[in-house]
Amino acid sequence: MSISKIDKPNWHDYFNHMSKILIGKNTELDVDALEIGAQVQSDWAPLLGIVYDPHSDILAVMVEGLDHMIRRPQTVYVDMTGAALASMEVIDADQVRHIIKLRDPLMLPPPPH
Repeated sequence: MSISKIDKPNWHDYFNHMSKILIGKNTELDVDALEIGAQVQSDWAPLLGIVYDPHSDILAVMVEGLDHMIRRPQTVYVDMTGAALASMEVIDADQVRHIIKLRDPLMLPPPPH
């Protein structure tokens, strides 16, 4: 595993590129803040996309059934396993940690006829 920081000027292009690669991965989304403790926002739902809008300064993580908006993100750390993104941590201006974990969906055999 290799953890690296993505610089803010690169977020828009980075997430546009990664979003296309990651669509369909299962995603767990956790939010950790002093005021609320650790909260699971999404429990292994399919990822629909990740987009950073520099004009509104919002990082949107869209999973099936939830659009999670991270307002005023300050830092982004990614954890790579080889060439694959395993997880990502985003810290916003209020020091809330948004942790996005990714994994491949289970490949189940087709149901018997």
